[in-house]
Amino acid sequence: MRGETYKQDELFSYVSLESRIPVAHPIRKVRKIVDIALVELDATFDEMYSMTGRPSIPPEQLIRALLLQILFTIRSERQLMERLDYDLMFRWFVGLGMDDKVWHPTVFTKNRDRVMTGNVDELFFDAIKKQAYAKKLMSRDHFSVDGTLLEACASMKSFKPKDGSDEDDGQNYHGQKRSNDTHESSTDKDARLFRKGKGKESRLCHMGHLLTENRNGLIVDTEVTPAGTSQEWDAGTSMLARQSTRPGMTVGADKGYDTGDFVEGCRGLKVTPHVAAKKGGSTIDGRTTSTEGYRISQVKRKRIEECFGWMKDIGLMRKVRHVGQEKISWIFRFTAAAYNITRMKTIMA
Repeated sequence: MRGETYKQDELFSYVSLESRIPVAHPIRKVRKIVDIALVELDATFDEMYSMTGRPSIPPEQLIRALLLQILFTIRSERQLMERLDYDLMFRWFVGLGMDDKVWHPTVFTKNRDRVMTGNVDELFFDAIKKQAYAKKLMSRDHFSVDGTLLEACASMKSFKPKDGSDEDDGQNYHGQKRSNDTHESSTDKDARLFRKGKGKESRLCHMGHLLTENRNGLIVDTEVTPAGTSQEWDAGTSMLARQSTRPGMTVGADKGYDTGDFVEGCRGLKVTPHVAAKKGGSTIDGRTTSTEGYRISQVKRKRIEECFGWMKDIGLMRKVRHVGQEKISWIFRFTAAAYNITRMKTIMA
């Protein structure tokens, strides 16, 4: 007998939201890692919010929603709220019931900005890292460092003279000489004009830096700086300095780090620099390049590109959606935590 196509809508559902998510679905492993990390942030959330007044969006739900936006490459808060409205898996992950009303995008953004003013990104990143260390997924001895350009959320037409002498309001800038000394973006004053190499176009950029460990390629530390060549060396040594000192520590890097500033900075921290040696003028010699550890570091250091690739293609960091170095640093570190979660889920599987 052929079944009927049109049926009356069900008034009640007797299937719980929990049972609708498959037991073997990868999102369950992600949720477990996130829940453990959020427990450690409970005291911080208590300090951020007042005991009186109207209830706001719970910060735990904000963090979970932001993670979904990164993990599923949702480009705007409005699209995120639409997805949250009809996707039961999203509702389950965030902690909303099937009948709960979804927030307005503006309300969500204002509450998100409140969380972004604190150091929740650092605490959440450290809580995820703590779980990785507990499961012995991260090395404390061998690291890799690198930096990448993050295209700013600013048009080239916003790059105007600092003295306000732009008569045509930036509409016709062909033939003009522009530099970071005389010009700045009216949209994002922390962005800097920078080009990756000869023959490449100049863009308004920030620079994101990562320090990864060599066992499983997990991210250990992050930093965002103005775009510049020397910023890579300074950020690299800064991230290494924040790690606990242990005998035999090494750090791998590409040829761009084969400079006296970075190599001497590493040695001052008692970290052996395993940088790719330049031909005809390297700052390291055969005592370093002839070792087996150097060869392994040069192989492992290339895995840091996987982190940058995921954060740009999946995590929405190719062209940032926020303005100002402080906010970009927050979301960059939070995206790095999301990457670690996905890697931990895969490794533990």
